[in-house]
Amino acid sequence: MPYYGYGYYFDPTYILVLIGVVISLIASAKVKGTYAKYSKVRSRSGMTGAQAAQRILQSAGLYEVRIEHISGSLTDHYDPRTKVLRLSDSVYGSASVAAIGVAAHECGHAIQDNRSYAPLRIRNALVPAANIGTQAAWPIILIGIVFGSSYFLVNLGILLFSLGVLFQIVTLPVEFDASARAIRILGDSGILYDEEVRQTRKVLSAAAMTYVAAAAASILSLLRLLILFGGRNRD
Repeated sequence: MPYYGYGYYFDPTYILVLIGVVISLIASAKVKGTYAKYSKVRSRSGMTGAQAAQRILQSAGLYEVRIEHISGSLTDHYDPRTKVLRLSDSVYGSASVAAIGVAAHECGHAIQDNRSYAPLRIRNALVPAANIGTQAAWPIILIGIVFGSSYFLVNLGILLFSLGVLFQIVTLPVEFDASARAIRILGDSGILYDEEVRQTRKVLSAAAMTYVAAAAASILSLLRLLILFGGRNRD
């Protein structure tokens, strides 16, 4: 039974949201701390993130992929629509093992795209629906609650929110595979030495946990919606 006290309603399902927030904060702190640590370790090769990315792309035969410099920190990403790999301020010109690892990870996405990696194709196909679902879910749910308790609108909002959760889940194998490709390439190509590869693995593992945390937080939020509204039926 819900608890009423001191003029307010305590919703016990909020604990699911709080757990998601805590998980996300821990993962974010971990990746920032790990990256900061290994961004101070200069690679023995002296290659910058941009140079390492160029070498990896050329060795994979991806001459059509351009490398661009983008502002910000850890804003690195690969754009499959334009075949552009964008590296942030802290990666593009840095010769640290952390920067090279991040650059190699993004190259992993470019290789996935070139080889039609199935989870990446699925994720890319989900992007429009996930964006719409994420933006529209809560407004539709709130409208359904405020105007006549429309269960159709509430259930529609939950369905749309589920699309965003599905996107987060599909993202996991994409990110883990890109990191695995990066570690393998860095070791086989000689861009990094064995100890440097181990250090880079720590950076990429910490980064991967942010995606796990995001997926977990989304699942917990969906679970809360199902607890609050999933059992309701039309009168």
